[in-house]
Amino acid sequence: MTWLHYVIVTAVACIVTMALVPSVKKLAFVVDAVDYPNARRVNKQPTARFGGVAMFGGLAAGLAAIWIGTQFFGWNYPLHSPVSRNIWYPGVMIGVVLIFLVGVADDIFDLRPRTKLLGQIAAAGIVAASGLLLSDMHNPVGPGYIDFGIFAYPITIFYLVAFMNVINLIDGLDGLASGITAISALTMFIFATLTFRLDAAFLAVGLIGICLGFLRYNFNPASIFMGDSGSLLLGMSLGIVSLFATTRSALFVSLLVPILVAGVPIIDTASAIIRRMRAHQPIQQADNGHIHHQLLREGFSQRKTVLIMWGWTAILAVSAIFITETHGVMRLAFMALAFGISAFFVVRLHLLGPVLRHHYAPRPATGQKRAAEEFNKAVDNAAASDKAADEADPDRSDTRR
Repeated sequence: MTWLHYVIVTAVACIVTMALVPSVKKLAFVVDAVDYPNARRVNKQPTARFGGVAMFGGLAAGLAAIWIGTQFFGWNYPLHSPVSRNIWYPGVMIGVVLIFLVGVADDIFDLRPRTKLLGQIAAAGIVAASGLLLSDMHNPVGPGYIDFGIFAYPITIFYLVAFMNVINLIDGLDGLASGITAISALTMFIFATLTFRLDAAFLAVGLIGICLGFLRYNFNPASIFMGDSGSLLLGMSLGIVSLFATTRSALFVSLLVPILVAGVPIIDTASAIIRRMRAHQPIQQADNGHIHHQLLREGFSQRKTVLIMWGWTAILAVSAIFITETHGVMRLAFMALAFGISAFFVVRLHLLGPVLRHHYAPRPATGQKRAAEEFNKAVDNAAASDKAADEADPDRSDTRR
């Protein structure tokens, strides 16, 4: 397999995605898959949230390019490997199609969270039943592997559902989710080529292509949003790529690769869950406490916020590759780098501050509570002033979520 083959698949996925976006915009208004301006959103005009349809078309085109290459141009068949012999690939594709349809339905009909979660579990279950399982891992303290047995199925389902939701929740700024997914997919591509996992490598470059193509229209100021049809598709596909790339790896640390490359959305999701539980709110209820909200409050524009989070993801991605390819002091150094940069953002943005006060400090007295409420009201007033400034300067536009 040559680099030209990977470039062709990336280009096909990218070009088809870009070509489909204008038509998808029109379709979104026909089926009312549209984000209308309101108190929570800052888009000044109705914006299509159906970008996942174009991304799905681009991914399908990339897979078609692989099939054409293997059938007519002598490309190596990417599904022939010792790891993939027990995987029913049509079943994996059915799972991807199902989660895409769940996202489409949510974009149009605004599904209840429980219904959407059931769809995610069903799609992940189909993938697991097709043989793509997190079935074992290399024993970190001895020879051989640790076999998960029957527990491999719920572990895999949880793993894929988690990937879908971390990408879904990070999709809060123009270009943020697609950029993070592209960086993560590039990292998985590098790891897959180092370990000769052709199935993972080809799917990874397809993901890179659709993300780059969509960024043409989704980077600030976005003319289209990816919607749940896009975020769920990206999350499921990235989870599948990571399973293809790390299944039965010879190294225990290889399992750190997908965790690190998705580290930013994982941290964001974990802090959101803790924050909402503390506030006695439903976990699925949207709020304005995400990492990108905190960066915006620090005074960064939307574009700078996205670039900062892309950079953070890139640092974790580079660290992940070097952790698997180095040993001893160098491996520990890159682990420390990944932990240190993440700890810096967590502390600097006070992501865990409310949780620590909740668990280790007494509840405020009535007067203190009233003062806190007045302070929060002042913060809200400041946010309103920022919104007025955003209207005067579009480059400072806030997130729609």
